[in-house]
Amino acid sequence: MKLIGSLASPFVRKVRVVLAEKKLDYDYELESVWDAGTQIHLSNPLGKVPCLIMDDGTPMIDSRVIVEYLDTLTPVCKLLPPQSRDRASVKCWEALADGVLDAAVLVRLEHTLRPAEQQSAAWIARQMNKVHAGLAAMSADLGELPFCKGNQYTLADVAVGCALGWIQFRFPEIDWPEDYPNLARLYAKLSERQSFKDTVPQ
Repeated sequence: MKLIGSLASPFVRKVRVVLAEKKLDYDYELESVWDAGTQIHLSNPLGKVPCLIMDDGTPMIDSRVIVEYLDTLTPVCKLLPPQSRDRASVKCWEALADGVLDAAVLVRLEHTLRPAEQQSAAWIARQMNKVHAGLAAMSADLGELPFCKGNQYTLADVAVGCALGWIQFRFPEIDWPEDYPNLARLYAKLSERQSFKDTVPQ
């Protein structure tokens, strides 16, 4: 398999963490989707990473689709429960974490791609409200549990860890570790895993 991605994308990081946890071999091809000469559209018509090229050359797109597929390839470190209710709960955690990232990415793009005089303060505020509401919801749902779903490390933790890491990377002014000590404890624990150490955004 070959993964097309970047070193900064939290969605690519999520896939890389899962690949590492599942101990799956793959080639990694760096691609900057913002470069004029990007070729990502040849594999993903949406022009986005991550994109997983499977052994037969078929592309698979969207991080949520990719990680769910990867979890089926080996019983090593199962990240998604087989039961429908528990599985849906883990996927809801992932959707919440990804939603926080979607909003934060929109704010970053507004700041970096638009001249200051064209930026919409109302749009930025709307997206940042989603980020802060999402962080508060993650903290409330985590409570004092060791992991998002209790005692077991799952895809929920991977998704939340990647979201927290990217916000810390791109929005250091958001002091979520101070506001949500339980999320800070979870992130510190996740950061000790080799899969997270090897995929720090840059």
